[in-house]
Amino acid sequence: MELRVSAVVTALLLRLTCTGAHQPPGEPAYDPGLPPDLHSPHGSLWPLPQTVVISSMVYRLSSVTFQIVHSAESTASVGCSILDNAFRRYYYYIFGSSTGSSQRQATLNSTGGRGPGPGELRQLQVTITSSDPECNQHPRITSSEAYEITVAQPAATLKSETVWGALRGLETFSQLVYEDEYITHLINKTEITDAPRFSHRGVLLDTSRHYLPIKVILKTLDAMSFNKFNVFHWHIVDDPSFPYQSVTFPKLSEQGAYHPVTHIYTLKDVQTVIEYARERGIRVIPEFDTPGHTQSWKGQSNLLTPCYNGEKPSGTFGPINPALNTTYDFMNQFFKEISWVFPDKYIHLGGDEVNFACWKSNPTITEFMKKQGFGSDYRKLESFYVKNVLDIVTSNLKGYIVWQEVFDNRVKIKSDTVVEVWMARNMKAELSKVTLAGFTTILAAPWYLDYISYGQDWQKYYQVEPLNFNGTVAQKKLVIGGEACLWGEFVDATNLASRLWPRASAVGERLWSSEETKDLNDAYKRLTKHRCRMVQRGIPAEPLFVGYCDYEYKDYKEFN
Repeated sequence: MELRVSAVVTALLLRLTCTGAHQPPGEPAYDPGLPPDLHSPHGSLWPLPQTVVISSMVYRLSSVTFQIVHSAESTASVGCSILDNAFRRYYYYIFGSSTGSSQRQATLNSTGGRGPGPGELRQLQVTITSSDPECNQHPRITSSEAYEITVAQPAATLKSETVWGALRGLETFSQLVYEDEYITHLINKTEITDAPRFSHRGVLLDTSRHYLPIKVILKTLDAMSFNKFNVFHWHIVDDPSFPYQSVTFPKLSEQGAYHPVTHIYTLKDVQTVIEYARERGIRVIPEFDTPGHTQSWKGQSNLLTPCYNGEKPSGTFGPINPALNTTYDFMNQFFKEISWVFPDKYIHLGGDEVNFACWKSNPTITEFMKKQGFGSDYRKLESFYVKNVLDIVTSNLKGYIVWQEVFDNRVKIKSDTVVEVWMARNMKAELSKVTLAGFTTILAAPWYLDYISYGQDWQKYYQVEPLNFNGTVAQKKLVIGGEACLWGEFVDATNLASRLWPRASAVGERLWSSEETKDLNDAYKRLTKHRCRMVQRGIPAEPLFVGYCDYEYKDYKEFN
């Protein structure tokens, strides 16, 4: 990777939006009188592009004259609202914090208030090259996110095959812009060629253990786009509550949500999240985990298994009852609705942590086991249920993702099933087994962000290498990415953003950038600045260490 930045320009270029912490990782305790160099040769770019060449030549940008526009050659130049909206968004991200000083900046530019300065860059011209720019579609696992940026006069250019690459390129371009002491916006002559290393880069939010208001979810989607994540794994229901308001089965949320009116996600809410995500190139994959994790599904009668205390019902309920035909009739209708509401090709079906105790206590289940020839192996009963649900989902033209237990329990699953590895113990061995069996794989095990510790735990997330397991080249190609998971036992709207960011940012770079991008000190310098940029954009991301941001946190308006 080649970088050409003069020492003088570097000092100005890398001031950017933040003065960061005094003690990078791996260095001795700081001396307040001798702050170390906090500037990376890569500026504040996050995640780091695949190739970047930064020149010493500098251009200025004026909020009065600068425009982001479609090029004449672009196939998306007419009626592509996803890009038109993104152009407005990123203009604000570049100039929003200092738009109040536009008149001052215009005066400085016109009068030469600080003496001779750099030439002016007036446009970023965006070109979509594909005959199908996908303006009106939803992103897919196969969607291209590659892009190229050239910053040079007379105009900067951003080229990509589809709108999804353009969205990623707009984020990178915005990160190249910085301010000097006169609040003049500057950018260096730059060449970037970029594409993600992994196609699935997800964030999991749990909205069952604590309800998350729509505003918080949308703000998280913004932050995901700043870090180039492209999958929102919505763990929408679980044992504690069922906030999804089903059109077909409204009693599920009426009886299963914390509150049937204030703590639910209506159809309109879900559609708002899906569209907001689409505008940022993010897929929404819902998870409806069964047969376990279903205590909140009590709104559907005869769905959960009655538990017994000896010969009498105990009044409690266990996993979904796999012995009744009505169970599968319900599942067929329910997943028809889910397939219609959520446009992504995939649904996450869970399948983890099934407690067999209630099934063992129930005499009807025992009799069913005998008839099916399962003996006393309740994993076979679980497999019977899961196989039926997988067939139902497949019949509704959806693919599915499952937690690793479904694979471990030897359920007969389709060859295109995606298996998510979440158990940290024996993680590498599990990756080897799943990929050896030919299944596409997602890694979550090392990135459970609900586990917190004092200090800079982002480093351990950053240092994970997803392909560090015994396997062939073909096996490793089956690992399509990973997810940062924030389970909700101790997380709600009050602390979600600070728990998630910038710790998830470390996962974002690991899944986007090249395998060789692993210098912790360089990452610290860039991430400190990137964290300040998120704060400037209205994300209350927690600090990495001691320091300050030029623009401290305030709540900015949202974009729709």
